[in-house]
Amino acid sequence: MLKALLFDLDGTLAETDSIHFLIWQECLCDYGLEIDRSFYKSKISGRLNPDIVADLLPQLNQTEQEDFIWRKEAEFRNRADSLTRLPGLSNLLDWATEKGLKQAVVSNAPRENAEFMLKALHLETRFDAVVLGDDLPVGKPDPLPYQEALKRFNLEKEEAIAFEDSPSGIQSAVAAGIRTVGIASTHAPDELRQLGATLVISDFTAPDLVTFLGRVIP
Repeated sequence: MLKALLFDLDGTLAETDSIHFLIWQECLCDYGLEIDRSFYKSKISGRLNPDIVADLLPQLNQTEQEDFIWRKEAEFRNRADSLTRLPGLSNLLDWATEKGLKQAVVSNAPRENAEFMLKALHLETRFDAVVLGDDLPVGKPDPLPYQEALKRFNLEKEEAIAFEDSPSGIQSAVAAGIRTVGIASTHAPDELRQLGATLVISDFTAPDLVTFLGRVIP
C-alpha cells in the first residue's frame, strides 16, 4: 500500500536548471572554465555544491570555495523569484492529501535555496518533511537522504514513490529501494530509464502517471 510521495526540488517541483546553468556558466567563466549544457548535465546537475566546486575549482581553498558557493546561490535566489510549479503538480499534491499520503521534499539544495523555492512556489507549509543533503553526512547519489525520509515517516521502502529529474537523484532513490518516477525536465528519458526509473514522464500531467498510481493504490 502506498503511504508517501517523496519529491526532489530543483527540476521536479519547478524547472530551475535553465537558471542554474546560466549562473554556473557565468561564475565558472570568471575562472577560465567554459561549460556547455552537456558538461552541466554530467558534472553539475543534481550534485552537492561542495562536491562540484571541489572537483571543478580545486585551486580554491576552503574559504574561497564557500564564498564561491554563497555568491552563486545568492544570484540564483535573485533570479528565481518568479518560479512556477511544474504542470500537474498542484493536482497531484491535492490528490495525495485526499488519499492521506505523507509528502516530503528530499533535495540536495542548500537550505536557503530550499526555503526560498518552497516559499516562491507557495508550498512552504505543504510538506510533512523536508530532508536536505546539507543536513546529512552525505547527499545524493547516496541513498541516505531517501532512507532518512522513510525513517521520519516510519515507512518501508515499498510504501513510497520518489519523483526525481537528475541522475544523482534517481540513483539515490533507486539505491534506497524506492520505486522512482523520472521527470524528464532536464535529462533525456532514456537516460533516466537506464538509471532505474520505473516510469519516465515529462511532467505531472502525463496520463501514464495516473495509470501508474492507480496500480499502486487500490
